[in-house]
Amino acid sequence: MTDTGTPQPPGYLERLRVGLRRTREGLLGKVATLFQGGAPQSRDWNEDLESALLQADLGPQAAGRIVRAVRETGRGAAPSWPVVREAARTVIREMLVVPAPAIAVGEVRPRVVVLVGVNGGGKTTTAAKLARRLTLEGRRVMLCAADTFRAGAGEQLRIWAERAQAEFAAHRPGADPSAVAFDAAASAVARGLDTLIVDTAGRLHTQDPLMRELGKVVRVLGKSIPGAPHEVLLVLDATTGQNGVNQARQFLTAAKVGGLVLTKIDGTARGGVAVRIVEELGIPLRYVGVGEGIDDLLDFDPDAFVDGLLPSAA
Repeated sequence: MTDTGTPQPPGYLERLRVGLRRTREGLLGKVATLFQGGAPQSRDWNEDLESALLQADLGPQAAGRIVRAVRETGRGAAPSWPVVREAARTVIREMLVVPAPAIAVGEVRPRVVVLVGVNGGGKTTTAAKLARRLTLEGRRVMLCAADTFRAGAGEQLRIWAERAQAEFAAHRPGADPSAVAFDAAASAVARGLDTLIVDTAGRLHTQDPLMRELGKVVRVLGKSIPGAPHEVLLVLDATTGQNGVNQARQFLTAAKVGGLVLTKIDGTARGGVAVRIVEELGIPLRYVGVGEGIDDLLDFDPDAFVDGLLPSAA
């Protein structure tokens, strides 16, 4: 299994497998049935296989690479299901492995993490889940409610902060988000906290003024704390499928995104979009959300993800 820096907690593999159940069943239902009985059910198995992979939201590049890998492995002969399965596993894993940028831990205090993404993607709950993980490790964390436009966003994050046993910073609704970030950074420095997690507004990727505002929040943090933000995570809802790729492209330039969080994979059959986003945009997948509970955020492990998506003995 890929070394993710820390040992995976007990039950990690099973929780990830359960979270990927709908995606796995959808993928196997579309692909495995093409090879019932061990051989292709159609002479046009190349096109049928590529179509099935596209329907599983893996994307055209992944689908094309898998079909080519199957052809090369079989050397022109009609492939069996085990050949197709192992070729797909190999290609998907290769596409998911993207080197993550070095993250300095413990060198700068507070370390600043900014969460970005559109409305409904799960930023607020992800912020709370990250805070929970860090407080359990003994770190002092502050959650900053820089989403000042969405009604009730600040109160929602305050409740989550209490559950995560983290400190909380906010202004009145409608306040300037960059001012909230500035004051939170100053407070985190003054209190000697270890981590500041900033929850930004759910900015629609078609609204340029809001994207520019996000850039302002990032700049303010950089002026307040050396090197901040130290990590910008783009939070995407797995159920958005292809639209998630379009969202990601906009945030790459606006906020210098360095990592991806894919939420709600337990509620969709479209978790394969993770492969497409990582491959097309070169963004490392850092975490996956497998539920609504405060502990339902898992480190991403490409080997475990492939096993959950397409088990070798399926």
